[in-house]
Amino acid sequence: MKKNIIFIIFRICISILIVSVILSLTFIFFSGYLKKHTPIKFGATYMTMNNPYFQVLDETMKRLIYDYGDVLISRDPAQNQERQNIQIVDMIEEGISVLFLNPVDRTKILPAINACKKAGVAIFIVDTDAEDISNVISVIQSDNYMAGVQCAEDMVTRIPTGGNIVVLYDTRISSTRLRYDGFIRTVEKYNGFNIVKIITDVSEIEVATEKVRSFLREKIDFNVIFASNDPTALGSLAALQQSGTDDKILIYGVDGSPDVKSMISKGFITGTAAQYPIIMGKMSVEMAYRYLEGKDVPKQILVDTDMITQENIGLYNLDGWQ
Repeated sequence: MKKNIIFIIFRICISILIVSVILSLTFIFFSGYLKKHTPIKFGATYMTMNNPYFQVLDETMKRLIYDYGDVLISRDPAQNQERQNIQIVDMIEEGISVLFLNPVDRTKILPAINACKKAGVAIFIVDTDAEDISNVISVIQSDNYMAGVQCAEDMVTRIPTGGNIVVLYDTRISSTRLRYDGFIRTVEKYNGFNIVKIITDVSEIEVATEKVRSFLREKIDFNVIFASNDPTALGSLAALQQSGTDDKILIYGVDGSPDVKSMISKGFITGTAAQYPIIMGKMSVEMAYRYLEGKDVPKQILVDTDMITQENIGLYNLDGWQ
């Protein structure tokens, strides 16, 4: 009887020992796992979230970063550079390691870039650039100059004898300045084309509608509008339709948004130089993780744009982005 009791006690002790070892090993394993996967905080700020392009860009990056087990903190300065600078400082204090930056103003963003440098935050500029990128790891953007060229070349094929052009762009934003430069320098190669009006500091649909409506009251003859992004193209179209003067006006945008592709398919907008925000978002996240792993990252990365018109609209998804 005593032998049986001793044997039972022995077995219980062994079982307790085995369970203790298993629990200890499990704790050690998960402690190590958690240490290895402590979430990295990324920050992102775009000139405005009142543009579907930036919404898709942010959603793409957020999803990919989440898949890594990390976190993306996003902020919307609503086209206010002072607010964007404050938001960046706030994100630094929240402990971000990487910032995806789309500046409101290519010059006035520099104090925030310097603050990131001082705090050891790596900056990846997305979809545009800044006046000084010496403290930036990488700039990932569309070939914005070529986007302007593509719109100008398509216009020339449609009205080869010339035309009167209205241009809308934002002087504060590098991407729209490059599109403007590409468009203007291409137009200058051909005879018969005149820039009759340049409308500046406009990048949102509501502002474009109001400024084009004001321009129409000047009664200047024109037959082309080049808008440096799709929201301004849509705003221009709205102003023309409200005034009843949208017939035979060529309208160009840059983005390739679902709304503009729909308008192209219906014949209301002539064309758009399409960007690829999903590809750009994936590339930006990939470059950020490469940097964090100690690998080399290119200083400048350009993503091609493609011209979408009524002639090839059937090749594109009208309901989504590229």
